[in-house]
Amino acid sequence: MEEHAREAEARAQELCRGAMEKLRLAEMRAEAAERAQRELVITAEHKLQDACRALEQAKSRIEAQEDKLTAAELRAQAAEADAREAKKALALVEEAIRKRLLCANPDVDSRLAAAG
Repeated sequence: MEEHAREAEARAQELCRGAMEKLRLAEMRAEAAERAQRELVITAEHKLQDACRALEQAKSRIEAQEDKLTAAELRAQAAEADAREAKKALALVEEAIRKRLLCANPDVDSRLAAAG
């Protein structure tokens, strides 16, 4: 009977040691998983911060390009206005030259009409 009790106690202790070892291994795996999860979170946060910085830089570059485009459009509009004014001035000069030529030489009018 005592022998049977000792064997049962030995089996119980062995089962307890095995259970303790399994628990220790499970705790180690859980800790490793938690560490890995923390590392993943930290890595993800760094990548997110990098992406946010890149997005802000891209926004800044886009805004700068938009500003340059607006300035170029304004310069183009001013150049078009200058060209229209120059065209008008040229037309006035041409008209003044024609009038002067016509007043100075009435025969020019008939030649211009025949040539045109």
